Amino acid sequence: MFDIQLLENSPNTPGFYRVLITVAFAFFLSSLITITYEITTKGIYKNAHFQQSLALISIVAATVMQAIGDSLARGLGMLGALAIIRFRTVLDDPRNIAFMFASLAAGISCGVFGFTIALTGTIVFCLAAFILRLSPYANPNELIGSLKLQVPKNDQQREIVERILSKFCKFELDQLRYLSPKSVSSFNEEGIRVKESISRENLQEFTYLIRLKDRASITKMNEGLLEIPGLEALKLNFKKQPTKL
Repeated sequence: MFDIQLLENSPNTPGFYRVLITVAFAFFLSSLITITYEITTKGIYKNAHFQQSLALISIVAATVMQAIGDSLARGLGMLGALAIIRFRTVLDDPRNIAFMFASLAAGISCGVFGFTIALTGTIVFCLAAFILRLSPYANPNELIGSLKLQVPKNDQQREIVERILSKFCKFELDQLRYLSPKSVSSFNEEGIRVKESISRENLQEFTYLIRLKDRASITKMNEGLLEIPGLEALKLNFKKQPTKL
């Protein structure tokens, strides 16, 4: 059986059961945050170690805060000890950082026995995450397209291209090039290499970054672009852009 001293409590050395309840409650709150992250986060790949960290880091935070207590000396000592550790894990997505701070905040609040603050903050944070998941800020289309096309040189071509794009997507001009003659090597019937010059002096090349509007059709946009008078080449591809800031 536990010694009777385990039931005693003081500000500097909390009792065993109080510490146990504190870290258990911190883990419960961080688990709610982890479940919210799993439900509200889009994408196929989700780092399992990150999700485990979300659930566990509140226990660490609560334990550290209880170990420090009201002692200034302990706080300074803990600060010096943590300064020795170098955390090199990079969180590329700012949203992941917000969830990590939420779990830390829940653990810190529990560590100073602010259970009401911890519970209220966690519930409001999770509800806000669900609301944003259903809002336009959820960014349903994360694919950014790169459109490259070659058209004759005249001032009206850009207007024609952008009029078509405005129906299907948001866009911005990334690059404009005036093409120079291009040399192409080939072999004749005798096996001798022959260089041929392709004239491209009358062509200009536009490169756009595009994001499709909701329910926009890539096929219809592509068909509209193919109808541009004098179109020489068209290249369109989509990929998920990194979220680094």
